[in-house]
Amino acid sequence: MNPKSLPRRTRWTRAVEGAAAAALALGALGACGTTTEEADAATAAESSASGEDTTTSDESTVLTTSSSGMTAAEVLAENLDASETVALAETTDDAADEVAIDLSAPTSADGVEVDGDTVTITSPGTYRLSGELAGQIVVESEDDGVVRLVLDGVDITSSTGAAVDVQDADQVSVVLADGSTNRLEDAAEYEETDADNAANAALYSTADLAISGTGSLDVVGNSNDGITGKDGLVIAAGSITVDAVDDGIRGKDYLVVTGGTIDVTAGGDGLKSDDDSDATAGYVAQLGGDVTVEAGSDGVQGFTDVAVVDGSLTVSGSEEGVEAAVIAISGGTVDVTASDDGLNATVKEADDGTEDSAATDEAQEQEMAGPGGGGGGEAVQAGASLTVTGGAVTVAGGGDGLDSNGVIDVSGGTLAIAAAANGGEGPVDANGAVTSANGWLTVDGAADAGSTVTVLDADGQEVATVLAGVALSTLNLTADGITVGESYTVQVDGQDVGMATAVESIATTMGPGGGRGAPGDGQPPAGGTAPEGGMPPEGGQPPAAGDLPGDA
Repeated sequence: MNPKSLPRRTRWTRAVEGAAAAALALGALGACGTTTEEADAATAAESSASGEDTTTSDESTVLTTSSSGMTAAEVLAENLDASETVALAETTDDAADEVAIDLSAPTSADGVEVDGDTVTITSPGTYRLSGELAGQIVVESEDDGVVRLVLDGVDITSSTGAAVDVQDADQVSVVLADGSTNRLEDAAEYEETDADNAANAALYSTADLAISGTGSLDVVGNSNDGITGKDGLVIAAGSITVDAVDDGIRGKDYLVVTGGTIDVTAGGDGLKSDDDSDATAGYVAQLGGDVTVEAGSDGVQGFTDVAVVDGSLTVSGSEEGVEAAVIAISGGTVDVTASDDGLNATVKEADDGTEDSAATDEAQEQEMAGPGGGGGGEAVQAGASLTVTGGAVTVAGGGDGLDSNGVIDVSGGTLAIAAAANGGEGPVDANGAVTSANGWLTVDGAADAGSTVTVLDADGQEVATVLAGVALSTLNLTADGITVGESYTVQVDGQDVGMATAVESIATTMGPGGGRGAPGDGQPPAGGTAPEGGMPPEGGQPPAAGDLPGDA
């Protein structure tokens, strides 16, 4: 995000705010964040008080101003405007103006050239494609205007490169026709890889790309990615399945999901946006839809931001579940399983194409991690923040549940976290301050995926409930209504699994700036005495008012 350059309040901002309002209307857990004006004032005050730099450095285009406490909608409103691509997904042309192309026996027509097994679209317009093609669809349209490809029962398999290769166009809309089943598969090895903007995905576009419609689309990426947009990419509707050897779905400027059902299996990252040249770009946003990701690397990665306003995001397997400089969750449902950190806020250096860039990132991550694996005691990374202001979040992490090389701010929603307690890692880990508006509970219980976790107060009244989207081996909970110092009973599917007294923080490691009652900040727990040897009690939880977590 770029607080120095606020874009005008356009359809993009209204779309984001509309999604947030819809989430509240549907009964999603409400955000407790600040308004844009309050956030801007707080950010300015924080920067002034700390002397924090709000300009870009020579090494990175990511600004160092913190986004801590800002809602997902507020973060997105300060980013590159995606409203034109969002609107593109919502527009259609008169069917009378369509050009029909039977790929089983293609012939040249206005705007269509056929050369062997290659069908090339040369001008803006709407083209309805059907049939099977062992070849390629290429778009080379130099004129201004939208090239709309209506996929109406296509099966395209290429042995030379991308199945659909948009080499030149103003804007491209891919529409999945009602009731249609479509499939795209690329070659395992591409004939052309050295040209500028050479394709590297089964569905590839150098122009802004919008995908919509109520049909289905299966994409197989045998060489690299499944779907790649070299500018902006918006997915608004459809049933889309992607299986790729590298990244599943990748946008350059942005990747925005506003609807549809998306299932991604990727050897690399699942969803990704990686523009590192513009501080307002390189972001992933979910405003709606149902997304499921199984990834060999990150489930969702944004170079700048990952923001969830509404919808359902399930990362069923990954190394890092969600990673970006700024992570903001304000609504919807987020369920993450990761072998390393569940949600990881970290600022990466811009890639200049040299081996030194990757080495710098790796060295930076090792420095932030410190010798014990956690971030405590290390320098706070300017610009890194993880904020949850609403929504329902469940995280199972092999490392940390929530991890930030900067700060963590939890002011709303419901969180249930399980994380490995090894090497100083645990449910919540930050180099900077950890702020929570509600109390945290820890009980020695477990919940299977699909279980309902409920918190009851001393009178037996329900305070909070969350559906465990992933299997949780331990239960670390926070939610609106959980008050520090009060005792609660935690149930899984109606059965008591434990009682605990709510504490202010369960942060396992802290950097400069401290946190409220967090071990590792050099301060004794609030209202208590530091445990013998300066180590937190078993389970990593600080006493609150002299009571150990788990006491009634």
